[in-house]
This record gives sequence, C-alpha cells and structure tokens, in this order.
Amino acid sequence: MKRLFLGLVAFSLLFNPVSRAEEMKNEGAKEIPKTEAEWKKRLTPEQYDICRLKGTERPFTGAYYDNHDKGMYRCVVCGNALFSSDTKFDSGTGWPSFSDPAVKQNVRLIEDRSHGMTRVEAVCAKCGAHLGHVFEDGPTASGMRYCINSASLDFEKKDS
Repeated sequence: MKRLFLGLVAFSLLFNPVSRAEEMKNEGAKEIPKTEAEWKKRLTPEQYDICRLKGTERPFTGAYYDNHDKGMYRCVVCGNALFSSDTKFDSGTGWPSFSDPAVKQNVRLIEDRSHGMTRVEAVCAKCGAHLGHVFEDGPTASGMRYCINSASLDFEKKDS
C-alpha cells in the first residue's frame, strides 16, 4: 500500500508542472544557506536539529500546534509557501497537522526507513529542510495527515 502511495506521489510530481501563478508564490523567498556553518548561523539550535538533522520537537511544545489564526505557513529556512491555515486540523497528536500542502510542488515526499520503520518524510522542495512526516489517516477527502514540526515553519498571519 505504501509503495503504491509513493509511486502515485512520484507520478503526480513528475506529470503535474508548476503553473506561473504557483511559481510567483515563491518569488522573494529568502536566500538558502550553502554550508553547514551558514545553516547553523541562520537557524536556532532546535530549527537546525529538525530542519537539517531530521529531528522532531516534543508533542504539544511547538509554537503552532494550537494556532488557530488564518494565514500561510512557510519554510523557516527559505520562505517557501508550504501549508495554508485552511487545511490545518487538530489531529490530537501535538504537532500542527494539515490535509494538503498549499502548493503540492512545494512539499516533496521521500521514503524514510529510519528508526526501524517505513514512513513518508515531508521536506521543503526548495531547500530540502525536513518538515515532518505524512500519514494516511487524515480526516478530509485527501485522507492525508501532514504531521509537521512547528520549528520548521514561519507563520504569516493573514490580515483580516
């Protein structure tokens, strides 16, 4: 089942070109650091651990797991638009959870066989920052739950 899921994701990414409107969402994104020293200088120790070393924050401790404001969640490293508050839901897990990315091509999915299990890792497609993992138990029509670390995100509140 998971292989089928990964195959479908790979197929959709290969044959679903980014439109000009979607490209424009990423214009003005922050410059991406090149060396590990630049990453360490740019990020807090927690952000570095999560985004570069694929760590995770403790549940119910992140800045955004209980955020109910409207807006856009962006990559903390490069500013790439990742998730809209419109797709955020309370999964009860202690991490921000989303049913879909804001722009599908902005989040890349990778098979993760770490820690003796097989999962699907979500990374920023622009800079490669680790965001979290994706599970097939979401409550919406997509059936997906993007379980994302708050430390990998910046939140841009929408003006009311």
